[in-house]
Amino acid sequence: MEIGLECSQQRMTFDELVRRVRYAEDAGFDGWWGFDHFQPMYGEGPGECFEGYTTMAALAGVTTRIRLGLLVGGVTYRHPSMVAAEAITIDHASHGRLELALGSAWFGPEHDALGIAFPGTAERLDMLDEAVQIIKGLCTTDGFSFAGEHWTVSDATLRPRPVQAPHPRLWIAATGERRALPLAAREADAWHSFGGPAELAARSAKLSALAEAAGRDPSSILRSASLDLSQPFDAVRADADALRAA
Repeated sequence: MEIGLECSQQRMTFDELVRRVRYAEDAGFDGWWGFDHFQPMYGEGPGECFEGYTTMAALAGVTTRIRLGLLVGGVTYRHPSMVAAEAITIDHASHGRLELALGSAWFGPEHDALGIAFPGTAERLDMLDEAVQIIKGLCTTDGFSFAGEHWTVSDATLRPRPVQAPHPRLWIAATGERRALPLAAREADAWHSFGGPAELAARSAKLSALAEAAGRDPSSILRSASLDLSQPFDAVRADADALRAA
């Protein structure tokens, strides 16, 4: 089992963020997880919010062991070829400590504020599917080409290859059983989802069945969930035990 600390890079100075991530590393956490937003998601009024991928690159230089990821990178914000190039750079800067987590994005008002298109759910899931194929292809193949409905690349080569072969561990955040879970079952090295233990257990069983149908060993897919530490200790412990069992 791996335990990461989610500490979003908002409403604090960058020096304070570094202090917290170093504390997590010294305390033995396996990973630090930020978020992929450009404005604070919590609290009142404007506040600090640092871009996710450049934050990971900076943290790579001030840490030595802890793994670095965003929970999760929104597919709408960047062309997948740029995500692949950034991921490779961070993987080298961190000496192979990047966790590359992707999702279909969700917060429409942020897109509107920043002038970024926010298509409907089905279209965003199509974008995510195409992005996964492009990122994997660019991490492993010279002269890679892809022509999708949303993204294209043509005879593209990225060097160097990632430190982690064939690519950094690829996470897909998925809850929907019709589109998102099948994509995770086919393509993900790790799956993150949200909900209570019973809901997550049912969804995990569905993921296993879908992985088997896709010809994959279900045990090869890491399962991940978030644990709220703001509750009383006994409640947190009970949730942790239930999530472990799920």
